[in-house]
Order: sequence, then structure tokens, then C-alpha cells
Amino acid sequence: MAELVLGPLLRHVGDDCAVVWVETDGPCEVSVLGSAAPTFAVCGHHYAIVRVEGLAPSRRYEYDVALDGRAVWPLPDSPFPPSTFHTTPKAGALRISFGSCRVGVPHHEPYTLRRDEHPEGRELDPLRALALDMAGREPDGWPDLLLLLGDQVYADEVSPRTREFIEARRDTTGEPGPIALDYEEYTRLYRESWGDPAIRWLLSTVSTAMVFDDHDVHDDWNISAAWLAQMRATEWWEQHIYAAVMSYWVYQHAGNLSPDEQDRDGLLARCVAAGDAEPLLRELAHESAYGTDGAHWTYHRDLGATRLLVLDSRASRRLPPEAAGGADAAGVQEPSGGAATRSMFDEREWEWVADHLDGDFDHLLLATSLPWLLSPGMHYAEAWSEAVCGGAWGGLAARACERLRQAADLEHWAAFGESFERLARLQREVGAGERGQAPRTIVTLAGDVHHAFVSEVAFRRGSGVRSSVYQAVCSPLRNPLGGRERWAVRFGASRAAHALGRAVARTAGVGDPSVRWRMLGDGPWFDNQVASLRIDGESNVLALDKAVPGPSDERPRLERAFERELGGPVRPRA
Repeated sequence: MAELVLGPLLRHVGDDCAVVWVETDGPCEVSVLGSAAPTFAVCGHHYAIVRVEGLAPSRRYEYDVALDGRAVWPLPDSPFPPSTFHTTPKAGALRISFGSCRVGVPHHEPYTLRRDEHPEGRELDPLRALALDMAGREPDGWPDLLLLLGDQVYADEVSPRTREFIEARRDTTGEPGPIALDYEEYTRLYRESWGDPAIRWLLSTVSTAMVFDDHDVHDDWNISAAWLAQMRATEWWEQHIYAAVMSYWVYQHAGNLSPDEQDRDGLLARCVAAGDAEPLLRELAHESAYGTDGAHWTYHRDLGATRLLVLDSRASRRLPPEAAGGADAAGVQEPSGGAATRSMFDEREWEWVADHLDGDFDHLLLATSLPWLLSPGMHYAEAWSEAVCGGAWGGLAARACERLRQAADLEHWAAFGESFERLARLQREVGAGERGQAPRTIVTLAGDVHHAFVSEVAFRRGSGVRSSVYQAVCSPLRNPLGGRERWAVRFGASRAAHALGRAVARTAGVGDPSVRWRMLGDGPWFDNQVASLRIDGESNVLALDKAVPGPSDERPRLERAFERELGGPVRPRA
């Protein structure tokens, strides 16, 4: 008799459908609201993705989960309300919560302490605080979508419990050490991250959209051709990258897609038909990590009058050899045709993004794990690093700068200069009404950097941009920076760093970006925090809430740190 191991996770929700994901301990049929799906297996683990179709638009549904006809969710004596979801479109405001970078550690001391109080301290969890807050409110005030922007798990920063599990399986004294190396070890990460009762209920009743960042795979994943060559030269990298990609598809990506998108993609149907999906997912992992065309992880959701594009800014990179090294890496992802230019996406991804970056929506959201905009000082530093690693100061400087690039995580959009400008051009075209009627707002949502900040973007005079353009970065959910790292971030946001970075970048031939931006409020903010957008027909209201102590470490609460309206009053629309 099969039992529920993890989930249910409420994934894609549309106007007439919902996707529910579960993990079980054996093969069975999983039923939700009269729809059923058989499990498929991966490396001895069992999963089902139930597509609940034929639903009515604009309606709230309460659901349970049955395995072979036996109810297993809600759990007996659960203190949380029933799991529900609301099909689109929803009357009134659309609420989207988002954030990134969350370690899966317990909710008691020493893990709730600050890092300066205990080395294992990661402070309080705002997602747990959000779940507890929701449980005491009516569903109409709940988020409609939870957008998780990377580092949902930390494969290279495992908890003490997972470390013990790994050390009981293999010798970790040599490379690669106590990281999640194979699929079995990855399953432990996801159970730790999503198995807490409050988090489990939250994920069962708020639709989720996810995209990976480096720690879902490995620190600095695909930062450069030199880094990739170093990894591929090891004996363990292939096993690790296969496990990372396979588990990402199972636990995160498959549920990002609507039933129609799943049908067009076809992989889920083939996994179910095969029963044992491991060979199929190994093929996917190989193509993603070593193939010429890679795999397609970018997707979109239309939420009433709001379009959300979720961009893969890790796996689809094109990393040609540079003066810093990497030319000897077999299968380095080089651009097909044209100049060998570092790019955040391959050309197929760029074409997809351009095809889906439409106007004719009230609001356009671009989600990327990595911030498009940094503080101006850090922007110039990363642009300088790309130029120097590319040979602007010669080969010796390039190799030294590559070491700096990896040590300082100089890997954001600013370090992919051509891609930075290409994304700016696309936003300008949308904002100027060249791709349909200009949206009221264009907002980039990002994470990764372990602090939060909000930027307002200005295009050059004569650009024709009518949309209000912003970036909102929220990180971490639970993995705060130490004191020295916070000082470095604050310095990078200073006027002195701006002037210094610009001057140094010019010595490497780096010019000014085509857009200007300024940070809003009194950030950056360094707490464990979750952000939210409240979108209505006129504007977006951005809020940032930090986790603070409640009645106990296991019952934190949220406290408002920042709130700002993005965009102005309604402009006339044709």
C-alpha cells in the first residue's frame, strides 16, 4: 500500500486546469478532484503529476489527494486549513510572492541563530512565517503565485543531517566532498526543503513557479568556459550534473508547464508510458549539459492581464573559450555560427524570449535567477571582469581575473555585456509599443545576491518608452550574508564604487550601459525576506517582508521592511 512521501505541490494553475505533483513510496494511481495519473519511477523513487482539467474559470477549489482510492491528504489532525486553489482569472488584485536562496535546515537553535552567534545559524524562515500568517487569514488574501527564483536546494551546502546520510554512503574525504552527488542524495535535499509541515501546506495551496540557479547544481555553475573545463576534467562531474538535471526536471521543472505545454514537450507522457523514466531523464541531462542545442527550461505564464516570463539564465549559456582558458573543454557550449561571444542564452532561447516578450498586457514580468541590474559600481566591476578575462589586458591578467571572477561570483548579466544590452533593447521595444501596446509596467524579478533592492530604470531620451520599468530583487529566503560580505555590498552601492568602477572599466575598453537606473528606498536589505507584488489594473505595489521572532523560533512572523508603488496612474489605452 503506497504512502505519500512528499507533496502535494500545487504547480501550474490556469483558467480551466491545475497541475498537482506528489512523491510516493511505491507505484500507485494518484487522484485529485476526479482526475488520476499513474506514478512513474526514477532511480527507485515514485512520482505522479496529476493534470486536473475541465475546471471552471475564476473559481476556488478545495482538494484532497488519494492513492489507489485511499485518501492520504490532508494529513490527519493537520492544524492547517484545507488545501485550495483558485483558477484564473481572479477578480481583484493579483498577488505574487517571490524570493530565492533558501537552505533546508531545522527551525530551532542553533539554526535560528545569527551566523555570528553560531556557524550553523541561518536565522528565521520567512516562508514558514508566510504559511503561518496565511493559516490565520481568509484565502482571498493569500498569494496567488509563489515564484522561487533559484537555489531552492543547496547541493554544495548540505545540512548536518544530509551530511551524515552522505558520509554513511561513501567516503567524503576526497573530491567532491559532502555534496549531493547522485540522485538519491538530491532526493534528501528536496525532502528537507519541502517536508516541514508548514512549508508542505504552503506549497499545497499556493501555485508555484520555479527556476534553478547555481546552487541547485553547484556553486558558480557555468560561470565561464574555464570553470566548465575544470569541472569536466574531474571524475565526478558527469554523475553530479546528471543527478542535478534529472532531479530538477522531476521536482521543479515538469510542474512549471501547463497541460498543453506538457503535451507539446512530450517528455512527461514518455516518462509515464515507460514506467521507469531514468533512461529518458539521463538523455535529457546529457543534452542539457553536453548537447549542442541544450535543453529548453524557459517558460511563461499568463495571469489575466499580466504576463510572466521565467528565464533560464544558467543552463542555456553560451561559453566560448576566452583568454582566461577553457578552450580545451570538450563540448564547451560555443555559439553556432557568428562570433564567439559569451551569451546568457543560446540563439534558440533568445528567439523564444523575443517571441514571448509581448505588449498587449497591462503588466509584463521578467523573472531571472540573476539580477539584470546590480548597483552601478558592481555593474562596472563585472563588465570589467568580462573584458579582462577576454584578453583586454593580456593573457596573464586574463588568467588572474578568471580566478577573481570565480572567487567573487562575477557572473551576472553585467558580466555578459552583449546579453545585458540585448535584454535592454527588447524591453525598450516593448515599452515603446513596438511589440504590441506598451504595458503599464515592466518589472524584472530576480534573486541570487543575498540582499534585496529595488531599481527604477530610465532609457535614453527619444527611446519612446512609455512603460514604467523597474527591477525588484529579493534574496535570501533563508541564507543571510555575514558582516564583511554586507560591508562589501554596501560599498558596491556607494558613489565612490560607482566612480571607481567606471574608471577602471574604461581601462579595459568598457563603455557605459545604454540604460540608467537608481536604487529606491533605503536598501539594500540583508534580512531573510520574501517580496510580493500586488498587481491591479493601474499599478504594482511592491512590498518586502522580513522574518522576525514570534512566540517561538518555530512560529516566526513577518514585518514590513519596504513598500512602494511601481508605476503611476492609468494612461489612456487604445
